[in-house]
Amino acid sequence: MTIELLWYAIGVIVVWLAAMRLRSVAARQWLYLIASWIFYFSWGSWLIVVLLFSSFMNYALGEWLKKKITSARLWTGITLNLALLSVFKYLPLVGVIAPSDSPLSSLKRMVFPLGISFWTFQALSYLFELYREEELDPTVREFCLYMAFWPTVLQGPICRMSSMLPQFRQDWSVTEDDLKTGVRRVSIGLLMALLAAIMSGGLYPGAGIDAAFNRPAGQLSGIDAWCLIVGYAFQLYFSFGGYCHIVIGAARLFGIRVQENFNRPYLSTTISIFWTRWHMSLSFWIRDFLFLPLATMRREVWWRNLSLVIAMFVFGVWHKGSLLLMMWGAYHGILLVLHRQWQEFRKRMGFEWSGFLASGISWGLTFAAVCVGYIFFRSESIQQAVAMLQAMASISTYRHLSLDHSLYAMTFLAAAGYFAVIGSAAMLNSLGEFVHRQADHSPALQRTLRGRMLAALGALADERWVWITPVVIVITLYLSVIFKPGHAETGPVMYALF
Repeated sequence: MTIELLWYAIGVIVVWLAAMRLRSVAARQWLYLIASWIFYFSWGSWLIVVLLFSSFMNYALGEWLKKKITSARLWTGITLNLALLSVFKYLPLVGVIAPSDSPLSSLKRMVFPLGISFWTFQALSYLFELYREEELDPTVREFCLYMAFWPTVLQGPICRMSSMLPQFRQDWSVTEDDLKTGVRRVSIGLLMALLAAIMSGGLYPGAGIDAAFNRPAGQLSGIDAWCLIVGYAFQLYFSFGGYCHIVIGAARLFGIRVQENFNRPYLSTTISIFWTRWHMSLSFWIRDFLFLPLATMRREVWWRNLSLVIAMFVFGVWHKGSLLLMMWGAYHGILLVLHRQWQEFRKRMGFEWSGFLASGISWGLTFAAVCVGYIFFRSESIQQAVAMLQAMASISTYRHLSLDHSLYAMTFLAAAGYFAVIGSAAMLNSLGEFVHRQADHSPALQRTLRGRMLAALGALADERWVWITPVVIVITLYLSVIFKPGHAETGPVMYALF
């Protein structure tokens, strides 16, 4: 894995150096497109054919839709895209449940094109935007680049043509802001991905989250179950969030701003806020192109609530067509409905729910509810999920611990580190703002010793990338040498397999 990352980094540097020397926008687009196809071929081999087919098919569908915008043509595009996605995503499930002597059993060996869910959603968003009469006129080259853009093609974030097309057409030269932001985001992402791998594999073999989930579920106590799902919550965030940091940082090195995918999700005080901060590109896609069209079909409150559950159910099915993932999606849909009912109750009763204590309770309930949902998301079977829920609900099971003690410590440190880093960032932001206010109000202060000290602190806060990046790189190298993490199930390609 380390060698693959090294070659990938070298490839990115070569493309970046070549892009700097190109003055033609079209030439730069060709460079990005060819590089994207080469990168995808190195990950997915011959399955790049599926990506190419989807790209040309959707470009043709878009041109056809622009000639006459009708719902029938839109639905034709939707059907073709979902059919292509379903062939690779859901037909193998038929092979899994089919008898071993059935010809259908061979379907379970069907190879899955990496990232197909993400670039299919991008294609659908393009068709939806055209249907809404957005002025989009990509060339074949630009559309293929939109579908295959190498930072986002595997795991997103899911981009929209209206955002990416102007950036593909812009003149570009390296800026200090792009460079420092890109390097900082990539270094932070690598550290987060490494932490996810350590949590997955454990401090030593058999002591990680993956091994704990492979144990018989009946052995887990209530504390074990909570430790496991809280640990998994941070493992998943470090893995997917770290990957998104790398993607956003790599794209920023080329002057391209990709949509954020996470925004401090585990600070959310309601489930509705959580879904505006977690996997944002997909949750906003579901909201804009599924929930809102569904909800506006009828005006009744019950239909709006049902639309929420349907939208989140589809969210679960998108991840995987398994009963557990369907339950996970429906669970979150029900949570969103319950939150709406709580809001309506407060409005009718004139009940105030604000202040530090209320926010703390709301945060605790939201975080616990999200973590309980991860039982359905991560469990190996229905039996395991039920056993974990039973252990958490039974007070008598809280009397013993059965997991490796290092896993409890690792989970605690992951949670503490997450909140400490967010708190430190907030403190640095406040420090920078304070220094700027002092400088604006008292220009003469800058000539005093106190003023120079404040200026130094302000530079420390404003130019944090200068010292944070090397610190993060050193920590990453140290941890990788000390723990030598193995393969993690929630590693860099986890979401590419959904």
